[in-house]
Amino acid sequence: ERFLLKPMLVGGILSQDATHAAIIIKMDRSSTDPPEEIRVDPELGDALENLYPQATDTVIEEIFARPEYSEIRFYHSGDVPLNAVYNRIIASEGGKLDMITTVVIAVILVAFFRSFLGVVAPVVVVQLAVFMCIGFIALLGWKLDMSFGSVPTLLTAIGVAHSVHILSEFRGRFAELGDRREALVQTLYLVGTPCLLASLTTAVGFGSMSFAPIKSISHQGVYAAFGVIAAFVLSLTLLMALLSFGRRSPKHPATERERLTAKGGFVVQRALEGIARFNVRHRVGILVGAIAIFVFSGVGISRMVVDSNWLDDFSYDMPIKAITERVDSVMGGTTNVIYLFDSGESDGIKEPEVLREIERVQEIANEHGWLVRKTYSIVDILKDLNQSFHADDPSWHKLPETRELVAQYLVMYEMSGGEETEETVSSDYRRASLELRIKLAMTSETAKLVGQIEEAVDREPLVASKMDMTGIGALWLKLLEYIVSSQVQGFLTAFFVIALMMVAIFRSLKIGIISMVPNLTPVALMLGAMGWAGIPLDYSKVSIAAVALGIAVDDTIHMVSRYHHEFMITRDYEVSLRRTLTDVGRALFITSVALVAGFLVFLFSVMDSTSTQGILLALTIIAALVADFLLMPALVMTFEPFGPKGAGARNESVREAA
Repeated sequence: ERFLLKPMLVGGILSQDATHAAIIIKMDRSSTDPPEEIRVDPELGDALENLYPQATDTVIEEIFARPEYSEIRFYHSGDVPLNAVYNRIIASEGGKLDMITTVVIAVILVAFFRSFLGVVAPVVVVQLAVFMCIGFIALLGWKLDMSFGSVPTLLTAIGVAHSVHILSEFRGRFAELGDRREALVQTLYLVGTPCLLASLTTAVGFGSMSFAPIKSISHQGVYAAFGVIAAFVLSLTLLMALLSFGRRSPKHPATERERLTAKGGFVVQRALEGIARFNVRHRVGILVGAIAIFVFSGVGISRMVVDSNWLDDFSYDMPIKAITERVDSVMGGTTNVIYLFDSGESDGIKEPEVLREIERVQEIANEHGWLVRKTYSIVDILKDLNQSFHADDPSWHKLPETRELVAQYLVMYEMSGGEETEETVSSDYRRASLELRIKLAMTSETAKLVGQIEEAVDREPLVASKMDMTGIGALWLKLLEYIVSSQVQGFLTAFFVIALMMVAIFRSLKIGIISMVPNLTPVALMLGAMGWAGIPLDYSKVSIAAVALGIAVDDTIHMVSRYHHEFMITRDYEVSLRRTLTDVGRALFITSVALVAGFLVFLFSVMDSTSTQGILLALTIIAALVADFLLMPALVMTFEPFGPKGAGARNESVREAA
């Protein structure tokens, strides 16, 4: 009952109905401290459970589990358990998801290639690329941080694409030529350059995020780009070397059926020829449909919001999410915004005018009780002291009226062992803090709160002090600004660099522009879908547009390169399209299936943010395949960027044409 009479304690360490109490543990360490300062046992090194906050979280949980506390239900939340859970997920989930992705892709390769080498070789290549990426991170002295978790799965899904193109082309050439060495040479001629260009564009997509002001995302852009290039190098060295083993020529010449099987079989070839015929007959309708999709996506993008709530990253399969929500609902919030008041002189905080300004801002904040769960300042301590010296009469729960009385209260409080002032005022009493304990909510809500406080202060400016904002909540607000700038800067950088690369590759501005349109379609569709579905753009999705563009352009490069190659031979757009689709179309379909399946593995993550990212990337790849199979040929046949049609075919060899 005595505690309930003290407003400073109610809602902070005791709930209004006295059914819940809180123990607030303030740490002397943070996750950003140097490793040597957050190790528990120096001999155990940087093992995850030997570091803060994991070691701290473990000890606290062990205390809760003691038999003498068995009748008390503890809800453990805050910075330590949230970060500990997050770090453990990063450490364990990346390997698990990578393993699942590897198995899924192996099954896909078995279904399409039905050979031991066709399964083992790509898996070995991509896993070595992942190991090289980790080694690169260690070489730079970086950590496996919050952005690394999805990278092994991304590299596995993306890296296998090169192997699929090489394997698919090699099988067809070997069945046709009957000579392993010549089949390898022609394969390298036909797909080596497109694979290189595809790797460079994907690396540009990742690398564009290296300019982001968010360090973990900036680092991810660098090491993910390195991993993509490593996968390419291994594909053109290790994979080609593995394919060189075996008979120089088959035991008997391949039959027509075997040659057809090597290209996917009768059904696949008929389907690809059907797509080519559909393109020829309906290219105008395809272009009109593409315009409609861009309009639909544009409206969706205009509805997209930039927002973030760290708690939304966690799924309800993780107890920490429900626990945090419970703590937020019955007790002081689990994050904060802090306002720092500077009086301009030593002992200035003791002036009643300064204290009343702190009190006024505190009262404004308390009007937003659904978000601001509790506020703390030197004002609370002085009000409590004033009430205590007047027989705990609630009517005296107010600020002392004179500076002399304030000073006397504080001297007596400190002499009696009171330590809370250390948390709220500087040692010289020049500065004081006002802490707003807020629940974990969308950052836009925090921004709205801060805006309303600033608006109220602007209407009646502070005279006796100067106010600045800091705290975790302020960092999230700054992060919101970075999300917008990083997304726009990253995407524009990736788009213009890739566009210039396409122009340089084909030495034609017209081809470069046309080849970029099919890649804008899936990215626009993905961002538009986010807008229509109400999925906010947060820090976990900040790089998604640039990365999606870098991945989507891979198939376009293979498609345009082969289309251009075939046209140089046939001088006929329609015939070249049929030959292109029946040759590389199967490889594009297989790589897209592998990428979609690889990204959908993210659904196994316990992090909702990772699952959502996987779904968005999978939908982007599906849209990219449709755009490459339909929109890109329609654009090429309409604008004829490779030059005018010729009278007939030129019977050049593969090597001469390449």
